[in-house]
Amino acid sequence: MSDVHTAFGALRLPRSVLFGRGQRHALGSAAGKLGSRALLCTDERQAAQPEFHAMVADLKAHGLEVRVFDRTIPDLPIGSINACVDEVRGFVPDLVVGIGGGSSMDMAKVVAVLLTHGGDIRSYYGEFAVPGPVMPLIAMPTTAGTGSEVTPVAVVSDDERGVKVGIASPHLIPLVAICDPELTATCPPALTACSGADALTHAVEAYTTLARPADPMLTQDHVFVGKNLLSDHFARLAVDNIFRFLERAYRDGGDMEAREGLMLAALAAGCAFGTAGTAAAHALQYPVGNLTHTAHGDGVATLLPYVMQFNRPFCAPAFAELARTVGLPDAAEEDMSQAFIDAVADLLGSVDIPRSLAALGLKAEQQDFVAENALNAARLVKNNPRPLDLPAMQSITRAAFAGERAALKSA
Repeated sequence: MSDVHTAFGALRLPRSVLFGRGQRHALGSAAGKLGSRALLCTDERQAAQPEFHAMVADLKAHGLEVRVFDRTIPDLPIGSINACVDEVRGFVPDLVVGIGGGSSMDMAKVVAVLLTHGGDIRSYYGEFAVPGPVMPLIAMPTTAGTGSEVTPVAVVSDDERGVKVGIASPHLIPLVAICDPELTATCPPALTACSGADALTHAVEAYTTLARPADPMLTQDHVFVGKNLLSDHFARLAVDNIFRFLERAYRDGGDMEAREGLMLAALAAGCAFGTAGTAAAHALQYPVGNLTHTAHGDGVATLLPYVMQFNRPFCAPAFAELARTVGLPDAAEEDMSQAFIDAVADLLGSVDIPRSLAALGLKAEQQDFVAENALNAARLVKNNPRPLDLPAMQSITRAAFAGERAALKSA
């Protein structure tokens, strides 16, 4: 813990966060205070759920006109975003609601930007490129993973460039986040595992991002400001709950206590990384995901134990603290930090997250491409606690491809 002279904390969060079973029933009332013409962004699976129809009815009962766009697809290709904007522009919404997984919530964020400010989506890439507030956003997750309901970032797929790109701005943080664990009850086991593993990666990376000097302009010049007192609080809550509830929710989707604990973990992890940021596992997943067409959560979680092993010499105290948080036996700091990495790998294996990039579908000849392209994610690379250059990225990629952490223990 920092002493009183260097203590620094930062959080950027929604105006309102509602969490708990049945909280979805607040949507109509909350939306009615923010607008009168609501655009709902979701996907086909979610749009078919009876709970979704009930939420549409709730909005209408509170006097809102509603338009549903239910063709959100994973990874948000730019073409799908433009199709939504073109389709709903004539409706003239004054409120956007994202209901679904990370892609549906990110669709709502980006569509709100384009409806408010216009222009080409590519002009908003990077940090602080959104010029001002966007129309009111409400986010309602139906998976326990991305934390997008509380974060200042949306990730889109630029097919022309063959890359996934982040749009990061405090203006993207929804005004209201409604987190109802009952909406995750229909998540199949593989999606539960992928989403929960994504949240674990968010929490661990946020807790170990590079801590920066507490300059008053830090939050003004950077969307993601590194490890700090306030983000750490949420990261620990997330890690603790994921260790307690991820495997339970995976084994029994009807275990509502586990669903509740996991959604709280995903929310807390979003609160943590939405300010602190993430690092190497996320940087490496961008090219891995593009090459293998695998889910973001599976990719970052496959990489996480290898990134942790590489980073361990620079954040052993933090790993030891997380080991204590999840109740691992007390020991010397070096031993506890390694025990936590091993426990993370074991937990992810218990819910069938792939153990290597080869198992994820990456080809041997693609390893160097991954390492080189991961360095392009500057906002993530600069956040890593241990400096990253091409040889470093290659060492992580090769270990993760082979499924062997031993080489990184001496790196």
